[in-house]
Amino acid sequence: MATQSTRSMLAIRNRVYGAPKNLVLERVAIPAPDAGEVLVRVRAASVNPYDWHAVRGRPYIARLVIGLRPPNRGIPGGDAAGIVEAVGEGVTEFRPGDEVVGRCRGAFAEYAVALASQLVQKPDRLSFEEAAAIPMAGITALQAVCDHAAVKDGQRVVVNGAAGGVGSFAVQLAKSCGAHVTGVCSARGVELVRSIGADEVVDYDTRDFTELDQFDVIIDTVGNRPIRELRRAMVDNGALISVGGGGLSRKLATKVTNRFVTQHMVGMFANLNHTDLRRICDYADSGEIRPAVGRRYVLDEAADAIELVEGGHATGKVILTTPR
Repeated sequence: MATQSTRSMLAIRNRVYGAPKNLVLERVAIPAPDAGEVLVRVRAASVNPYDWHAVRGRPYIARLVIGLRPPNRGIPGGDAAGIVEAVGEGVTEFRPGDEVVGRCRGAFAEYAVALASQLVQKPDRLSFEEAAAIPMAGITALQAVCDHAAVKDGQRVVVNGAAGGVGSFAVQLAKSCGAHVTGVCSARGVELVRSIGADEVVDYDTRDFTELDQFDVIIDTVGNRPIRELRRAMVDNGALISVGGGGLSRKLATKVTNRFVTQHMVGMFANLNHTDLRRICDYADSGEIRPAVGRRYVLDEAADAIELVEGGHATGKVILTTPR
């Protein structure tokens, strides 16, 4: 990629795989967009589980893509919202000054480059911090709720991990489909989950949601319950959608059948694409969803932000903001 060597920016650098504390804030050259690309002045970036996996280089097989040693993308981060600074040859849908959101390379920096096909206009009603929360988590929830589960009006839906990034979108999307939604979270997430529209909120430390009811759909973002317990909590033709590719996701077949019951069970990774980015941003434009922003950090606190997400205790989306 070409660089604008006369200009520099602050960026988080990942020189070696390992603990987030190894990340450093450095001044580096601002990248220049190639053909079909856009240079974005990053105003906010969100932290996803993918980011701590990339920082640590785990699972090790991922290094075949992200670099054996050292990481081939020295600046972590993918989801970002900001302002178009410049466009590469052939880009006609964006121009400098446009407010955009999408997937960028090296989003934990003051500037980042993205393919034009991975950006959309930022919803006007959202702040940059809210918009940055959308891409990976929002698309994952959209595909889980609307595509794989095909949630319908009147269904009973439970979201396990409802206070997290994907879970908080899933609650709102299921409500927009007309479902009765139960959100499962820790005590610290109860207020947030109630505020985004859940009909019922279950503190998993005090109640076991698998013993409360039989649900039409289970959206599981945690993967901490045995399949047999989740199946017990579903109606005969219910759907279990496990997101994120954890242990539970890997165990699931696309359909599990016995003599008495057929239940649709899917372990999924998100397919990050422009169409679904536009779809989830349309939900935000209409006011049907509002990204749940949790902790906010400044750029040089990226290590703390990544550690929070890695620990699995974040409420809402964790956001990094850049200097203006």
